[in-house]
Order: sequence, then C-alpha cells, then structure tokens
Amino acid sequence: MKIDKYISVFNIGLQNTFVYRWNYFLRALFGLIPLAGTVFLWRAIFRERGGGMHGYDYGSMIYYYLLALLVSNLVTPTEDEWQIAADIREGQINSLLTKPMSYLSYRLSIFLSGRLVYTAVTLPPIALIFIYFRRYIVLPDHALTYFYGCLSMLMAAFMQFFITYSLAMMAFWILEISTIVFIVYSFEYFLGGQMFPIDIMPAGIQAVMKWLPFYYELFCPIAIFLERLRGPELAQALAIQTGWLLLTWAAARAMWKHGLGHYQAVGG
Repeated sequence: MKIDKYISVFNIGLQNTFVYRWNYFLRALFGLIPLAGTVFLWRAIFRERGGGMHGYDYGSMIYYYLLALLVSNLVTPTEDEWQIAADIREGQINSLLTKPMSYLSYRLSIFLSGRLVYTAVTLPPIALIFIYFRRYIVLPDHALTYFYGCLSMLMAAFMQFFITYSLAMMAFWILEISTIVFIVYSFEYFLGGQMFPIDIMPAGIQAVMKWLPFYYELFCPIAIFLERLRGPELAQALAIQTGWLLLTWAAARAMWKHGLGHYQAVGG
C-alpha cells in the first residue's frame, strides 16, 4: 500500500530521534529556566499593580505559561528546517527524487515521529512543573473544550511544520537560511503568545493579530483550553486557523515546486 512507505519512514524517524533523546531531555530541562524567570517577573508585576490584568491574576498567568510550555513542546518543530535545508544543499534529495514518494509527506512523517519521541522524553520534567504549580491549575468546565483545544493544537502543529518546510525551501535559492529563519521565529515568539498572552494587548492590536498566522501557532489552542475563546469567537478562531492551515500547506507545496524547478535548472 502507498501509506506503508511513509509508515516505514515514520519508524526510521523514531529510531533516529531516539539517538538524541538525552539532547531532547536536557533541552527541555534547561528550557524551564526562562519559565522560572517569567514566574518572578509576573509576581513582581502583580504585586506592583495590586490586582489583576485583563482577566488574568498571578495564578492564571502562571497557568498560561505552563500551558505555553506544554503546547510549545508538543507542536514546535525541532531542527526540521536545518535538516531539510541540508538535504537540499548537500544534494541528498537527489536519491529521494528517484523514488515514488512525496518529499513533503516524507518530511511530515519524520516530523511526526520526532514530535512523538520529543513529547515522550520531555513530558516527565514538564509534568513535575505542573505538579509543583498544581494550585494554579483550573481544568475546563466543558467537555467540548478538550476537543476544540486538541483540534486547534493539532492544526497548530501542522501549521508550524508547513511554515518550517516553506522556510527550508529557501535553500534552493540561497546558501544560508539562518537569517530568514531567525527573523520569522522572532515574529512567532513575539506575536504567537510565548512572550505574553495576546489578549492583554489593546483591542485594536488584537483585532489585527487575529488575522495573522502567528496567533494560531500557540496562543489559540491555549486560549481555547483556558476557555477565553467561546461561542462565536471560538468558531471564528477555528475557521481562520483552518484557513491558515490550508494556506501554509499550499505555500509549502508551491515552494517545493518552484524550488525544485530552480534546482533542476541549475543542474542540481
């Protein structure tokens, strides 16, 4: 069957990723250091204000960053763009071009296997952090919230992969893509909700950011799980996120098509 070859790629990806399991574990462990800094920062802010901020108090803000840590580890690609760029730059895609296999599906299989291993390795330290801050955790009241939150998180994962894939395709035209990658990732960090919750910003800025893809790469699934998006706002958010998912998928396919044409034209 056609899907069998991608299952084989997925299994190979699992085996290769397990080689770096300690690297993933240490990355997740030291990734908790910024969380500690965030805890101290917002504690000082709320003490100075003497009250809440846009519906957040100290406990709910800490809970937000715990969820941001969890969702980020579940959906964010790990070094996929560098691996794809290396495949292009070093000519390793030549062997794949001769096989009846979609390179996008091939890389997606590796991404999914990597996420599975990365999640398994990093969940224990994250779980300990959740246990430590358990007094701030408030689970959703509605069962559908879990479904919509997971659906949004799944779409966020695919969106991030397609964006990463499209950025890596720039290697068809330029030798070093790191500058472009870091610029885009800076926007994702600032506008995606990792630095602060998007809904503490002025209403006008929020209205603009809701139409940008960064909003749906991290903040949207968190806001759904916190039940800060409900009713028509929730439906609108899921509809826009679906639109961005389709657009990023189309962009990934288009970048591959045009990049491959350029690659073959110059004798790659």
